[in-house]
Amino acid sequence: MTAVAGAGERGPAGTAQADAVLLGFVRALRAAGVEASTERAYAFLRSVEVLRPGVRADVYWAGRATLCAGHDDLERYERVFAAYFGPSDGPARQPARRAPAPRLRFVARDTPAGSRSRNEGERPGPPTAALASATEVLRHRDVGTLDAAERAQLNRLLAAFALSGQTRRSARRRPARRGDVDPRRTVRELLRQGGEPALLRRRARVARPRRVVLLVDVSGSMAPYADALLRFAHAAVRGGRTEVFTIGTRLTRVTRELSHRDPDLAMAALAAAVPDWRGGTRLGELLREFLNRWGQRGMARGAVVVLLSDGWERDDPELLGAQMRRLHGLAHRVIWANPRKARPGYAPLAAGMAAALPSVDAFVEGHSLAALERLAAVVRGAEADGFAVGRPRGAERA
Repeated sequence: MTAVAGAGERGPAGTAQADAVLLGFVRALRAAGVEASTERAYAFLRSVEVLRPGVRADVYWAGRATLCAGHDDLERYERVFAAYFGPSDGPARQPARRAPAPRLRFVARDTPAGSRSRNEGERPGPPTAALASATEVLRHRDVGTLDAAERAQLNRLLAAFALSGQTRRSARRRPARRGDVDPRRTVRELLRQGGEPALLRRRARVARPRRVVLLVDVSGSMAPYADALLRFAHAAVRGGRTEVFTIGTRLTRVTRELSHRDPDLAMAALAAAVPDWRGGTRLGELLREFLNRWGQRGMARGAVVVLLSDGWERDDPELLGAQMRRLHGLAHRVIWANPRKARPGYAPLAAGMAAALPSVDAFVEGHSLAALERLAAVVRGAEADGFAVGRPRGAERA
């Protein structure tokens, strides 16, 4: 049996640190598309507390029992758990029969023989500050400062992402227990009953996620972040109803290249398709090309459009401002993720960024895994303090 140093401490500091690590795992699950509500997260923490917080198997089964709402969540849970806590160190097992149970990637130690769980009367030791997991620390690190090993771990976590647009009610309707009366189905039921009174049949509109359009800056100033942002885009494409374009000195549609299931194959195909890696930036001209060729014809209409760029503009910033106003009039929401925003003392003083900001609904960071998780939440429609700019709340178009 393997335990985790610090994760199982009973002191106040140890408990707080262990909870922070576990809540980071819950946030990673949410970013992967698992609907882990606050109530489920609380049940997860209580379950781990009753079991052994330092033993990987107990954390695994506590999370699987409390955080997964159905069969669709199980596969995502497996991927996120392996990426967050590290791959299995033990022998391979059949995933359908038994879950992997190697140890957590905190600071590990062997449990002494004859040790008892915290519920068996063991006296708590002195408060000891627990160490957060390497993955939890990595979530908040600037992507541009990571070494090769940390980037490999980041890539595994990004592969588990899921991105879906804010839901909307479509014109299509389906049978439902509540809603408007469906006259055709009701009349058919009356005829089937020979004209005798029958239950009213009802229908409701189907909720569908909006299309998401990602415009990823691959210019030289974005070189430290481009790979991570494109892997984020790859995970979004795999989720469906997402279009991806790269912008630099040219506009390139790369949705097909990112449709490969394997992230490395997708990145290789994308590298061959994009001719302007680490070049200059022509945001205004390329945004006009996108709107004229795709956006005005329907791709951007009613969609959630996300620009991932630092806002450096080589051409006239007035052109960028004018095209952003066009985009603002077409899209449901316009979101700008800027990796430079997290730097101390940052202000949107670059000419391109200043020109674009009045037409942006949400201005967020994009420098770390945690920032990308928050970006995914904003794309889904979540609001947070400091996110919303531009269009006042409640003014969104249908």
